Amino acid sequence: MSSAATALRKAVYAALSGNSDLTAKLGESRIHDHAPANVAFPYLTFGLTSMQDWSTDTEDGSEHVFTVHVWSKAKGLSETLDVMEIVRSTLHDANLALEGHHLVNLRREFEEARFDDDLAVHHGTLRFRAVTEPVD
Repeated sequence: MSSAATALRKAVYAALSGNSDLTAKLGESRIHDHAPANVAFPYLTFGLTSMQDWSTDTEDGSEHVFTVHVWSKAKGLSETLDVMEIVRSTLHDANLALEGHHLVNLRREFEEARFDDDLAVHHGTLRFRAVTEPVD
C-alpha cells in the first residue's frame, strides 16, 4: 500500500490533469512537481507538502497540508486568478479516490496572487488541507 501522502498527490494530480477547463487554460502536460527548463507558461507546480498524525484513540489518520503554485507571464493577474479559480473549484471539497486510504475532507485554506519582481512572473499560491484515514 502506498503512503497516504503519495495516494493523495496522485489523486490531486489526476483531478487537475483531468479537468478540461484547466487543460484548456494551461495546455497539455503543464502540471509539474518541479518545472523543467524552458517550460511554456502558464503552468502549475506542486509546492510544500507537510503531514501530521491526526489519529484519535479509535481511528488512525493523517493531516496533509499542500500547496499548488500557478505561474503566468500574461499581462496583469487575470490569467493567474482564472487558473487559481479552476484549481480551487476542482479540489475544494472534492471527493477524490485514494489508493489504500479514505479522504475525509479536502479544503482550500489560503490563496495569494502577486507579481514576483525577481522572476518577472505572476505567481499564485493555493494551500489545501486534507485529512485521510487508512482503508481497513
